Amino acid sequence: MSTEETSRFVRVRVEILVEVHDEDAVTKAALRRLAEDAEVADDERAHAESAVTEDTAEALAYLVDPFDLIGEVPGVELQQASWSSERVDYDPDSPEWDLDDDDVDEDEEADGDDARGIG
Repeated sequence: MSTEETSRFVRVRVEILVEVHDEDAVTKAALRRLAEDAEVADDERAHAESAVTEDTAEALAYLVDPFDLIGEVPGVELQQASWSSERVDYDPDSPEWDLDDDDVDEDEEADGDDARGIG
């Protein structure tokens, strides 16, 4: 493929599984970040404070920022990001959690690309 035919946009998919050892610390950190965020409107802040206080997964989602992952990478600009968090049952012995199995679309396999986009 020539440079003119190659898109400048790259989708980066990241899935992270964390174990929360101190829910109170996560909640407090999310509340601190909310208090420091001058761009959050008061009504939004009240809703967010309620959400992060009631659910540690929401608190964690508030603390994780995709811009932090890509913001300092030279030559790229974050165009769009979405993320969420949820509580899950984790069994490290289950094949469902095998990190060696890349989530590859059938179309990518047909093109000879692996999950990193390398043929």
